[in-house]
Amino acid sequence: MRVYCSLYGQLLNKTLLLNSYKNVKRAKGAAGIDGQSLSDFGANLQVNLNQLFLELKTKQYRAQPVRRVEIPKEDGGVRQLGIPTVRDRVVQQAVNDLMVPIFDPDFHPSSFAYRPHRSCHDAINKATLFIRRYHLQHVVDMDLSKCFDTLNHELILNSVRQRITDSSFLALIKQFLESGVLVEGQWQASDLGSPQGGVISPSLANIYLDVFDQQMRRQGQRIVRYADDILIFSRSRLGAENALRQARKILEQDLKLTVNERKTHIAHSDEGIKFLGVEIGTVYTRIQPKKITTFRAKLKAMTKRNNGQSFAVTIQTLNPMLRGFSQYFRIANASRVFKALAGWLRRRLRVIQLKHWKKPARLHRRLKQLGHKAPFKFMSMTRWRNAASPLAHLAMPNHWFYELGLVNIERVETGKVFSVYAE
Repeated sequence: MRVYCSLYGQLLNKTLLLNSYKNVKRAKGAAGIDGQSLSDFGANLQVNLNQLFLELKTKQYRAQPVRRVEIPKEDGGVRQLGIPTVRDRVVQQAVNDLMVPIFDPDFHPSSFAYRPHRSCHDAINKATLFIRRYHLQHVVDMDLSKCFDTLNHELILNSVRQRITDSSFLALIKQFLESGVLVEGQWQASDLGSPQGGVISPSLANIYLDVFDQQMRRQGQRIVRYADDILIFSRSRLGAENALRQARKILEQDLKLTVNERKTHIAHSDEGIKFLGVEIGTVYTRIQPKKITTFRAKLKAMTKRNNGQSFAVTIQTLNPMLRGFSQYFRIANASRVFKALAGWLRRRLRVIQLKHWKKPARLHRRLKQLGHKAPFKFMSMTRWRNAASPLAHLAMPNHWFYELGLVNIERVETGKVFSVYAE
């Protein structure tokens, strides 16, 4: 295993810093404690990059505290993010770009988060493979409490030292970890954790948790891990209980993390294993009901009859949502769900169009233009139930929406198998 003794010098590369800025800009993100946005930094790009280069070269660079931001969680709690300044994100990106090729090739093959050319779909397929092909149907579903916030700094640095011994490079990583947090104008020390929101935090978390991955591998346990979501697969309930004891010991005693007892449990695949938005069963993979409910609520908010938008703009607004949802959840056996959602959405769009037409006479004119014969019944143009009437369907057939450009999620191939990384 190669050890890197001199890596800091590779940071002193203006092309690397420029590419790092481009990656940071592509990821977007808010300003840090200095209030400088990405566009502000980019407006004077060469001067800012030259200043960073000079500070790194003379080793006068100092990471600034991160800005605390709280994001609501689905369970009612909050997730605390730490937003570094743009200049710190650029340096972190450069450090990250040098670290990933060193560590990533040796990571556990069943670790999927924050890694090049790996995705949630790969993690779901690997879990499905263990359940259906290897018949490891007793599954430990583990969750860690505030994983990013409780990473031990010394253990992080010890793990990095296994491959990188350059003291200047290590000192830079230590700066990122110990830069502190600004809360309501007051600086607070960061003795634990790597702030979510930092560019380098995902890589440090993977390096940290790879210790767990490799120990479980040496013990013969089959796992799939996506960040702090961990599945362990076994042939029997007894084996799963033993695996849980082993995992808890490594995570809590060796890595000083906390297992979330409320969310950690053992389940059989017949019950469905909840993982990354889906439920993986012994035979079928389904979308988690709460994901469907949340998605419907978003579509409903975007298709209000009084939104004041034209019909074309409403469709343009919906399309990215439809495309993203269907492309992610196509991995599930979701054809019936997609069909139901598409039908429900078309009905909501028919309500909008009926309201735009205002009077039944305009609906009747539309029907005549399509070659339908009068007489036609008069009806309320604002009632929900009339959007499902035969006249509404004749005036606005399904294909009409797709001719206007609406994404047709019914045509998405579901239950699709993607590439699976070998164990």
